[in-house]
Amino acid sequence: MTGSRTQHALSGIRVLDVTQVMAGPFCAMLLCDMGADVIKVEPPDGDATRSWGERAATDTPAFNAVNRGKRGIVVDLKAPDGAGVVRRLASQADIMVENYRPGVMARFGLDYASLRTQNLGLIYASISGYGQTGPSRGKGGFDLIAQGVSGIMSVTGAAGRPPVKAGVPLTDLGAGLFALSGILAALHHRSVTGEGQQIDTSLVEAGLALSVWEATEYFATGESPRPFGSAHRLSAPYQAVRCADGYITIGAANDRLFARLCQLLGHPEWVDDPAYGSNADRVQNHETLAQRIETITARNVAAHWLELFDANGVPCGPINSYADVIADPQIVARDMVMETDHPTLGHVRTLGTPLTPGRAAPLLGQHTDEVLVEAGFDAASVARLRDCGAVG
Repeated sequence: MTGSRTQHALSGIRVLDVTQVMAGPFCAMLLCDMGADVIKVEPPDGDATRSWGERAATDTPAFNAVNRGKRGIVVDLKAPDGAGVVRRLASQADIMVENYRPGVMARFGLDYASLRTQNLGLIYASISGYGQTGPSRGKGGFDLIAQGVSGIMSVTGAAGRPPVKAGVPLTDLGAGLFALSGILAALHHRSVTGEGQQIDTSLVEAGLALSVWEATEYFATGESPRPFGSAHRLSAPYQAVRCADGYITIGAANDRLFARLCQLLGHPEWVDDPAYGSNADRVQNHETLAQRIETITARNVAAHWLELFDANGVPCGPINSYADVIADPQIVARDMVMETDHPTLGHVRTLGTPLTPGRAAPLLGQHTDEVLVEAGFDAASVARLRDCGAVG
């Protein structure tokens, strides 16, 4: 879905985003991209990402990357009236997303059971490190930790090398996407029954849920899978291969494509080699197969092989730097890079999504008065809340 495809899909839906850093803000931003009115509730010091990287007052590219399009308010939940402000906002919201440790929101009377009494239709999504139940529920959650706990780090990188994490925050983003899926399903449920639901997802479960092939191998063999580098554990050849000036990826993932690849490499006889006769054989012998392929591909530059394979229907691709991918005509054509004018950061670029782009992220507390007035607080009440430090 591209262009203007979903920017009005959730028009009229109000989201209360009581989250920080990555998983929760990413989930709420996607709802915003779909047209929802997302109110970002931040503590007095702001979301932690406001201080990450290059800093301009309380606004950073890191914060803007996962909070674009939202309206921002500041509420101190520890102040006497702070939790009451969020309670009133939740009573008027369709969706609430939070990513505090399990039990924290209950202490403020902001858990699902408490809020449901005043808003039966509320959809309440909790994102945590380990989930709302179980012996590890109280532990904090970070993507690095979750990648280790979920098994992802045990299969990432090259065999015999120290463990490495995936280069992108898979469990953070995965948890946000699973929460988004649950929220959209709950919206349908509410349209039928009138009742909201609670969604409970976690970073560790997201990491495990994404380990589809790895779990399949373990279930089938009883042995824990090992790291394969760039190779695929169930299909070959399907990996990065060396050229004269770098690496490309190839995906000759079935017998037909493998035969075509062999022809293009000048070795059609490989098809008849018992070591490579079937996909299972090729996976079993993927290391020797890759070595044979590289003895050929290393003789010429990447551009030569990409052109040859593309022209003959063998799936392949360059290994782009982010400078390369941002400039890629396909990426540009799909509007995956968006540009906005930010009050303090100036002209900034951020990633779009396969949904739709939005506005710049809010300044810290930029919409506090606006949102509170909409919620029914009069001017005197807003001034009192500011004076006592409940809002900012």
